[in-house]
Amino acid sequence: MTIREQLEHLLRECVRLNASDVHLSPGLAPHFRHQGGLAPHSSLPPLTAEDIWVMATELLTGTRLAGQPAATLDEAFGTRGAVDGAITSADGIRYRYNIFRSQNHASIAIRRLEDRFRTLAELGLPESLYDLCNYRDGLVVISGPTGSGKSTTIGTLIDRINQTRDGHIITIEDPIEYLHKHARSVVHQRQVGLDAPGFNEALVDSLRQDPDVILVGEIRDLDTIRTAIIAAETGHLVFTTLHAGDCVGAVERLVSVFPSDEQDSIRRQLSLTLRAVVAQRLLQRLNPTTEELASGLPCVVASEILLVTAAVANLIAIGRSAQIYSTIETGLSHGMRTLEQDLAHLCMTGQISEAAALAMARSPSTVKERIANLQRLAENGNGNANGRSSRRTRL
Repeated sequence: MTIREQLEHLLRECVRLNASDVHLSPGLAPHFRHQGGLAPHSSLPPLTAEDIWVMATELLTGTRLAGQPAATLDEAFGTRGAVDGAITSADGIRYRYNIFRSQNHASIAIRRLEDRFRTLAELGLPESLYDLCNYRDGLVVISGPTGSGKSTTIGTLIDRINQTRDGHIITIEDPIEYLHKHARSVVHQRQVGLDAPGFNEALVDSLRQDPDVILVGEIRDLDTIRTAIIAAETGHLVFTTLHAGDCVGAVERLVSVFPSDEQDSIRRQLSLTLRAVVAQRLLQRLNPTTEELASGLPCVVASEILLVTAAVANLIAIGRSAQIYSTIETGLSHGMRTLEQDLAHLCMTGQISEAAALAMARSPSTVKERIANLQRLAENGNGNANGRSSRRTRL
């Protein structure tokens, strides 16, 4: 069996087991993550360090810096010691991988991506977020830690635009995870390392390519953030992801990368260009149904939503970020909600345990208080207001 055939066999096993991830480490049998747990395959033998190195090289085939020869694995590691990529299996399923050096050996983490775009309702997010797709300009940020489903959420929003608007969409990603076919929009997807040397270079170039919507896979540095804000200012709708725990943290992260003498002007620019921040986390679903397991949804999204109203824009401009929390708290009618509000609803609708809700909350006491309030409402005959379908409609 060739290395490519071995790799395809592992990917088929991933699908057969309905696993979300495959982990390949020297001296261990392949491990698969299923329903949140990680366990070795029952019949596959351990892999040697050489096996994994050759398999990593196979994954890397075709990965190169724009305009340069294909890199070897050592060259791809560089000083970072890790390299990202994506492949499509022979079965047509898309996978994202990360090859990383561990004690001078290669290890591989492979994640199976969705084979279709789910709706916001399927993801457990309010359908009111589709309104973000109707903006003609501005900046929309999806934030959260690694593995929180940011790419899936943003892929759903881009697909919505592609299906409903006439325009030009440019995505800049590392790697390209979800493939978008031309629908009502023309879509061009550029991969950093293959089609462009970096996010900022590709973003600068995109402004000369007549885009209506730009997706920047992640804004990591000052130059890319600055260019994204300029793009949003100059009539483009820009979507991006950011590693931040909550909405206010995302705003502060965007500001803090700039020198202190620029931060006041950046706050003013953000107050004019930022349209929304959605912060999300994934939690293990409590007692998932057979249908939920079969559909590959063993986790629940807990989200915080900040929409930039005039009041929020003013707080961003004058640097009173701490007060934004209370604005989110009282902004339910605008479609906003805090993480604590969503955790309480998820707990009351039986989707997560109270222990999981409290562990995730910034303020466990607030979540406890909200759960108690919802329980009182249910006891008074308002239980339907807390049902799963009503929850999504109201929020």
